[in-house]
Amino acid sequence: MIIRPDEAPKEDVHRILIGAVVPRPIGFVSTVSAEGVTNLAPFSFFNAVCSDPPVLCFAAARRGSGAKKDTLANIEATGEFVINIVSEEIAEPMNLTAGDYPPEVDEFDLTGLTPVKSVLIKPPRVGQSHVSFECRLTHNIPVSDRAGGSNLIIGEAVCIHVDDAILKGNRIDPDRLRAIGRMGGISYVRTADRFEIARPK
Repeated sequence: MIIRPDEAPKEDVHRILIGAVVPRPIGFVSTVSAEGVTNLAPFSFFNAVCSDPPVLCFAAARRGSGAKKDTLANIEATGEFVINIVSEEIAEPMNLTAGDYPPEVDEFDLTGLTPVKSVLIKPPRVGQSHVSFECRLTHNIPVSDRAGGSNLIIGEAVCIHVDDAILKGNRIDPDRLRAIGRMGGISYVRTADRFEIARPK
């Protein structure tokens, strides 16, 4: 099969993209609006891009109409956000936040997840998340304003929270973190089945 994105149906291109680029980690992003309303939403176009300083990024997708979602609007208004890592035990409430809700809906209230005050920024972190990154916006790069388009949000982690219970020495134990990732469609993946390959010297 050969697909020309400029000729193929957009839905087909999207399905191939999210089916092939797997597994994708999930950035569970908490923000606060200019009016003080808390928002929480998952993003699977997410990764770390630098360790000194620690920098993370995610793509804030647009609505079907091309309009900005609450997360992007909030970050543009405040310049702050928290990226929370999703473990198996919060998969269901995380998925619930993926719904299309009005801006006045607080997804912490909706899901029963616990907002915990951040140290350096206003948006709270998710209390049930084992790792959270308090971030300040460094770059907001518009990629496309079409339906299915996005803005690439890049932020520096100014404070990192790690649950001591998932540490083994000074490293995160993946068996204790139990992070999940996104596959295509409605499928997710656990990180329990792993193998090791030594790097060449």
